[in-house]
Amino acid sequence: MSLKNLIAGWAQSGRIAWIGLRSARRVDMVSVDEAMIIGEGLQGDHSRPGKRAVTLIQQEHLSAIGSYLGRGPVAPEILRRNLVVSGVNLSALKGREVQLGEAILRFTVICAPCSRMEEAFGKGGYSAVRGHGGWCAEVVRPGRVRLGSAVQPVD
Repeated sequence: MSLKNLIAGWAQSGRIAWIGLRSARRVDMVSVDEAMIIGEGLQGDHSRPGKRAVTLIQQEHLSAIGSYLGRGPVAPEILRRNLVVSGVNLSALKGREVQLGEAILRFTVICAPCSRMEEAFGKGGYSAVRGHGGWCAEVVRPGRVRLGSAVQPVD
């Protein structure tokens, strides 16, 4: 099998495990059961249009970050990502179009940690999140996303 075919493959669909919105910079995230993804990002969210319109993180990485801090899984609202996805490797979807519920996103760049991770987790918080901060995505097609919605590449 060619490398191109291996890269294009995926084992299973993921699922939306958590959805969070923040109305402004530095305000607490609000957990919701569903959201509308519009061209600028999630409706009601303080987002950045373009390549960073929607932010995602793998649920599996919440445990990894917590273990680097000497504790259990971290709460998704602390990381300030819009969507938590379980069951699929988000890194393997870079540059691809991905359907989440009714919406289609294109994963663009990693979502690097910011200095707020030191505020949130204490000393070493920034380093604990490095490589596990998730992905940014641009909106290809707006649509509704709900808890439990499938996450899979568009083939």
